[in-house]
Amino acid sequence: MITELVCTAVAVGLYLNTLDADFCYDDSRAIKTNQDLLPETPWTNILYDDFWGTLLTHSGSHKSFRPLCTLSFRLNYTLHGLRPWGYHLLNVALHALVTALFTAFSRPMLGGGPWSLLAGLLFASHPVHTEAVAGVVGRADVGAALFFLLSLFCYVRHCGLRGDPRGSFHARRCGSSPLTGCWGWLFGSLWCAAASMLWKEQGVTVLAVSAVYDLFVFHRLRFRQTFLLLLGKKKNISVLLSLGALASWGVILLSARLYWMGNKPPNFSNSDNPAADSSHFLTRTLTFLYLPAANTWLLLCPDKLSFDWSMDAVPLVRSLADWRNLHTVAFYGGFILLALFGLYGPASKVKETNGKAQVTNGKSITNGNGYHAADTNHNINSEQGPPKTTLNGSAGLHQCPQWTSLPPTENLVLFSLCILSLPFLPATNLFFYVGFVIAERVLYIPSIGFCLLVATGARVLYVRLRTSGNKALILCLCAGLVLLNGLKTIQRNRDWSNEENLYKSGITVNPAKAWGNLGNVLKNQGKMVEAEKAYRNALHYRGNMADMLYNLGLLLQENDRFSEALHYYKLAIASRPTLASAYLNTGIILMNQGNLEEAKRTFLTCADIPDENLKDPHAHKSSVTSCLYNLGKLLHEQGQQEEALSIYREAVQKMPRQFAPHSLFNMMGEAYMRLNKLEEAGHWYRESLRAKPDHIPAHLTYGKLLSIIGQKTEAERYYLRAIQLDPTKGNCYMHYGQFLLEQSRLGEAAEMAERAAELDSSEFDVVFSAAHMLRQASLNEAAERQYERAASLRPDYPAALMNLGAILHLNGKLPEAEANYLRALQLKPDDVITQSNLRKLWNIMERQGLRTRQGLGM
Repeated sequence: MITELVCTAVAVGLYLNTLDADFCYDDSRAIKTNQDLLPETPWTNILYDDFWGTLLTHSGSHKSFRPLCTLSFRLNYTLHGLRPWGYHLLNVALHALVTALFTAFSRPMLGGGPWSLLAGLLFASHPVHTEAVAGVVGRADVGAALFFLLSLFCYVRHCGLRGDPRGSFHARRCGSSPLTGCWGWLFGSLWCAAASMLWKEQGVTVLAVSAVYDLFVFHRLRFRQTFLLLLGKKKNISVLLSLGALASWGVILLSARLYWMGNKPPNFSNSDNPAADSSHFLTRTLTFLYLPAANTWLLLCPDKLSFDWSMDAVPLVRSLADWRNLHTVAFYGGFILLALFGLYGPASKVKETNGKAQVTNGKSITNGNGYHAADTNHNINSEQGPPKTTLNGSAGLHQCPQWTSLPPTENLVLFSLCILSLPFLPATNLFFYVGFVIAERVLYIPSIGFCLLVATGARVLYVRLRTSGNKALILCLCAGLVLLNGLKTIQRNRDWSNEENLYKSGITVNPAKAWGNLGNVLKNQGKMVEAEKAYRNALHYRGNMADMLYNLGLLLQENDRFSEALHYYKLAIASRPTLASAYLNTGIILMNQGNLEEAKRTFLTCADIPDENLKDPHAHKSSVTSCLYNLGKLLHEQGQQEEALSIYREAVQKMPRQFAPHSLFNMMGEAYMRLNKLEEAGHWYRESLRAKPDHIPAHLTYGKLLSIIGQKTEAERYYLRAIQLDPTKGNCYMHYGQFLLEQSRLGEAAEMAERAAELDSSEFDVVFSAAHMLRQASLNEAAERQYERAASLRPDYPAALMNLGAILHLNGKLPEAEANYLRALQLKPDDVITQSNLRKLWNIMERQGLRTRQGLGM
């Protein structure tokens, strides 16, 4: 028990500094924008959506069905919202539990003492676990490992009771039937396996690992003996029932999993897994054979770690001449030799207990602690008494042995290799292509086998060495390995403390992705120059990254560099024709530049993109809805109200759950207002306010509608409420002032106009409207000041110059009025009102003997 507590304490201590860490990398998508975590979302959605909140049957879903993990995120969200510390705390607690369980699990196989401690400490401190523990989305792997080990524990208990003739007695003594005493543990093992799979897909492999444990650890069989046990004349029926239950349950779980995700494998982009997209069979084969070797190297030497290994982080192995093929050959050669050693090698004659050993002629000698090495020659030491069964006859195969010794090294090596390899099989691209090249968190469960294998090897070396000095050296090397792992883990935790550190740490491994993500972080921090440099660095390494092209365009757009932004948006669309957000921003820039027909075509093209095989269908639907909203708004401004309403209705049909519809609903109300369908307009204004009760434009437009239908008091209430929501917004005062002007409350209207122009002095529409109201209130001097401000804001707008000329005309400033009339006519020569006003002005000027510039403007 002390060993488990020590390893648990180390596991917690190493990750305490992660409690202050922020959300990083995939955490945002799995938690911040995942609608399945919100209290208003029915919890049953978790059963139909994938890990990222996308419907499982959707073509763009990753098919990662992990409802128990998502449920744990939802619990965190319910308790403390989006504060990261609670999410990290639960991750660390789960890692500590897994460490304790693994340490306890290794004790009967390694003999306790320093070896189970070594295995536990290696697991607690291995740096490759940092992504799974410090990254919140890694909880899926940690939770799957927890139930993986619980399933193994239950199956070990089942094996122990299955052949124990005292099992029925113990069951009756505890008040339960023999069924619950033995087969109840099997039932628990199967359900823990299902729970492990519902945390993460690879958890189902515990069923195969349990079968290997039964045959090669519990029964301690050699490869040939398994056929006698399973297929011999006198088969062991109870063992066959156990293995049959494991196999049947595995088929049921996998079949249900395949059916639940729509009977289709997931689709991924070529950047996620470039080898899968390669058209050359040799390239795919060599690369897929190399990747397990690369993953194993991360376990052996976790010096270079990265948050993302996609794209070109691991270059494709394109030919037999690639030197990395030597790594592949060495890996598979070593793995096969170890597997053959476990399957066929002669059982060890080294008898050891708790670090002490003697070499005998096939007889077991102990130092009194109760553990004995296996005696494969089947000799019996008379001092110990006979074992319960032997394994060299059919009678022995028909019963379960009651071992009191440690498993042979060969069997333990084979079992370790199975834990190392079987949970990794889903990531090998052998059965289906996966959406990554290397993912460190995927190694969390396989590392259980790795740590067990290293501890087994260290134990064997220790007991074979003769001198105490060499034994001490082995112990020192083991302690040094744990220490180095711990230091590396602490350093890696600092990388995961925030996104900026994380992405900087990944530049050497995956520069394209790291620079791009770093650019996003710098942009959010307001460091625009550094962000632009980061984006350009990312594109230097991989110039066709649509996301980076789009992000660079977005940054340039925010800095009013519209032409450059438009260029990068078009490059992003060329790189990924389904990138709806790029179409959206392209259309907005074109609309603002006056290219209305091209903007319409852009919005329509976006609306027609099918939402299939997309990485993030929710974001795609949001962008498509925004495109339709902007297209409807453009048609609305052109007076095509019926067409605008048709587009708005399509937007309502296509908008996803997370889309905020208040602006869309408000614009639908505006379109109905233009068509004089006041009842429908009122309905959509109210829907806008229901979707967002503090939506200011809806307050203003609904107030205008109420004023039209005669509900003046109610209308004024909505105007005042809009001002209350944002007292700094001049537009609110402007609309309220227009309402007051209609009520002939001229003084109040003028006051609102002055306030509006003061607050929004750089907004032409507000200033221009304020000038109109002041003129209507006969405050000509104040109106003149605002018209002058409006004309300075838009010096090329004829209406501004004409109205400035008119107010100067009224105020008796005739030469100045003439100058503004003439400037207006230069911009719009055929404007009848300006021509009429100018003729009137010249008549006055001639009567007063003032010099005019007739003939210059007309």
